[in-house]
Amino acid sequence: MTIGQGRRSFREIIKIGGPALAILIAGFAVAIQFVEPAPDGRIGIAGGSPGGAYAAFAERYSELLGRTGVELTVRETSGSIENLRLLQDPASGIQVALVQGGTGQPAKMPGLMSLASLYFEPLWVFHRGARPFRRLSDLHGRRIAIGAKGSGTRSLALQLLADSGVADDATLSPLGGADAATALRRGEIDAAIMVAAPRAAYVRGLLGAEGVHLMDLERAEALARRHRFLSRIHLPMGVIDLSNNVPPSDIAMLVPTATLVARDDLHPALVELILREATRVHRDGGLLETPGAFPSALHLDFPIGEHARRYMEQGPGFLQRFLPFWVANFLDRTKVMLLPLFRILPPTYRWRMRSRILRSYADLARLEQALGARKPGDDTASFAAELDRIENAVRDIHLPPGYLDAVYTLRVHVGLVRERLASESSV
Repeated sequence: MTIGQGRRSFREIIKIGGPALAILIAGFAVAIQFVEPAPDGRIGIAGGSPGGAYAAFAERYSELLGRTGVELTVRETSGSIENLRLLQDPASGIQVALVQGGTGQPAKMPGLMSLASLYFEPLWVFHRGARPFRRLSDLHGRRIAIGAKGSGTRSLALQLLADSGVADDATLSPLGGADAATALRRGEIDAAIMVAAPRAAYVRGLLGAEGVHLMDLERAEALARRHRFLSRIHLPMGVIDLSNNVPPSDIAMLVPTATLVARDDLHPALVELILREATRVHRDGGLLETPGAFPSALHLDFPIGEHARRYMEQGPGFLQRFLPFWVANFLDRTKVMLLPLFRILPPTYRWRMRSRILRSYADLARLEQALGARKPGDDTASFAAELDRIENAVRDIHLPPGYLDAVYTLRVHVGLVRERLASESSV
């Protein structure tokens, strides 16, 4: 039989592959203890009031995630404050929420993390009067709509009015959005503070309403310095309606950001998936945002999560770029087990191959030692028989081509011992 040829017996295959298989099984058993479990295919997101931007974006996320096999259930709420409360309640079923910047209090709300800021939310301060106001302190003694309880608008309005010394002597109304706009146009209130997108119909209506002014905040920069979650921007002349030149001049405004906040136990794979879809929705920007500026790791109330930060810095992982979500996630999880095993198996295989040759070398060394210790006149037949056995065992070794050099070297050494045996037998 030629060395390296012939079919291996099942017993030989077991001898060679058995130890490697045992190590593989043991490695999986150990590694699986450290593998993140698969993500739940159903999560909940807190949006906002029906017809609002938060509710619309939450529905858009739900549609996009649904295409990947993840069911995102949207909960209608009164706004950011309620959204944060739901996130803190493990029994609510809410793992992610849209939250207005400035409403979160990290010290009082443990267990929450930021994923990203999404877009600017302009703070509009509309008022009635014969002349435009420039400062929030001009609203002393007025009737002011500051948004519904539980809304981010109300939380922000109370902070800014307190800074300006207005909160104590003004009459504050819980109206918000379209209801506040209607009341202002009818003269039922004197001012309305609202956070809304420029495309909101009630905002556009107020910009053209007779007797209603949009406040050009001359101290917007000072307020932004006092509240780091705010930014100062200029609403450019004519940006809302070029044909009618609305607004008629540049307006200084304050803008918080809409942010994605999540429980800090949200599965890392879902963090990346949500941010990937949020990027598709918000990367093109709008009237106030530069394309590519959002989603962003800036303007956040809560510390950004580790996996969210990595996504912001590096983008989606290699597997997530080219494979469906569940396939990429499965491979991402199993690589934790497979990579260490790929390092263990090659040396195990090499050891197994070499060990077959080393056993014959050990037998040959013992034979040569016994040959050297024999007395003159002792029968050499037993030595010859043992040498034949070793040589036959060497011929039956079937190894890959990369190990045949060791087999041929062993055969040379067997031949040397046979020559010595023949020499001593003739003496």
